[in-house]
Amino acid sequence: ISKFRHVYGKAGSREQCYEGIPITHSVHDNHFCAVNPKFLAVVTESAGGGAFLVIPLHKPGRIDPHHPKVCGHQGSVMDIRWSPFMDNIIASSSEDCTVRIWQIPDGGLRRNMTEALMILIGHSRRVGLIEWHPTCSGILLSAGYDCKILIWNLEEGVAVKMIDSHPDVILCMSFNTDGSLLATSCKDKKLRIIDPRSGKVLQVREADCKSTRVNRVVFLGNLKRVLTTGVSRWNTRQIALWDQEDLSAPITEEEIDGLSGVLFPFYDADTHMLYLAGKGDGNIRYYEVSPEKPFLQFLMEFRSPAPQKGLGVMPKRGMDVSECEIFRFYKLVTLKGLVEPISMIVPRRSETYQEDIFPMTAGTESALSAAEWLSGIDRGPQLISLKEAYKRPNPAGLRASKRDRRTVKGIDLLENITPNTDKEVCVCMCMCMCITPMESPHKDSKPDMCVCVCYCWRFFFMFMKEVSLAHQGCINLINNNNKKQ
Repeated sequence: ISKFRHVYGKAGSREQCYEGIPITHSVHDNHFCAVNPKFLAVVTESAGGGAFLVIPLHKPGRIDPHHPKVCGHQGSVMDIRWSPFMDNIIASSSEDCTVRIWQIPDGGLRRNMTEALMILIGHSRRVGLIEWHPTCSGILLSAGYDCKILIWNLEEGVAVKMIDSHPDVILCMSFNTDGSLLATSCKDKKLRIIDPRSGKVLQVREADCKSTRVNRVVFLGNLKRVLTTGVSRWNTRQIALWDQEDLSAPITEEEIDGLSGVLFPFYDADTHMLYLAGKGDGNIRYYEVSPEKPFLQFLMEFRSPAPQKGLGVMPKRGMDVSECEIFRFYKLVTLKGLVEPISMIVPRRSETYQEDIFPMTAGTESALSAAEWLSGIDRGPQLISLKEAYKRPNPAGLRASKRDRRTVKGIDLLENITPNTDKEVCVCMCMCMCITPMESPHKDSKPDMCVCVCYCWRFFFMFMKEVSLAHQGCINLINNNNKKQ
């Protein structure tokens, strides 16, 4: 029985969303959003060049219209990616044919940033995709509309390899776990498995009239499988699972629906879960992937009425493990200018760390240098435990209650609050009788409860006596009137 069959999606509250963001209207099929445990980055509309916002993750709410931006590109920004090893380093690609590397200050931007840490010039047409190497901090890939993939050595700031085996625009590229293989999808409808260091095409799926048009591709961790999303010959959205060593026929295929938006696949290698989110859709489907039949097991679907422009994904080290959160999206809603977090949660109640759903995961330490990788060395990611990030939840009976305060005509009214101290009881009784509570002669001691209570009762009886006299006066007045009549 699967541990994840009851996983559900939970949208963030209004206080957890980021509002007032002028999200880009670009029609390019990309995410336009990148996130890590420190920052949220979103590509925005901008006049006179491209720009994107960088917002500290712990500062949700309405964003100032004049919030500083990263705006050094001369053309629209097409893709942004945070470094998996340094949370302050982000790469961006643009229609100005360049890739730029930026270093964001720890506290976020205080003024517009126009000076990049590094400018990578090598493409002859706009650059639509960038991808960081998963285990080497000094290697970055870029794919342009010139149908070329450039491999950049960031330790030296130069392009060390050009892959020109694609006759048309590259739609997607994905590294395997150790970065030794690269999968690409192309506008020529072909799927390719490439050795990135030599540029040699190891496997290719030839297109024909009966085959699926591949849009997106992703490696499935260490399963030696590749998953693609695309369109079938019946114009329905479809997913297919492939053996990375044999692309002659898919292991399994599944038709999704008849909508037209591109399906973006997201794979979590730690839980073997696959998430599918369509551009313009409001739902996110999720599956469990296994090496044996049925290979893809549909679990559930998160539904939302607001269509998504793109989605950013938080790295696993940014999860709230105490809430059993195993995945988190940041959804772009263009119509509302909103970025909404969506958490995928395993419904468990436990006061201990759930090691079975949080195995060792990729950390921020680079496994090898750029020179080592270029020389042919492959290493898997450096793994860390998320146990240190676990925070034991407070028992329900020990949670500190917050006093809800509201103001009416300048007077604060505390509702449904039971006084806990003798002083609070005394003050409340005295306030009800419209008197000042008696204070003990000793400054550091409690108020004299006996004196205060006695004074309260004294005023109470005086009040009742006045009411009684008034009542008796009314009776006498009525009797006198009756006698006169």
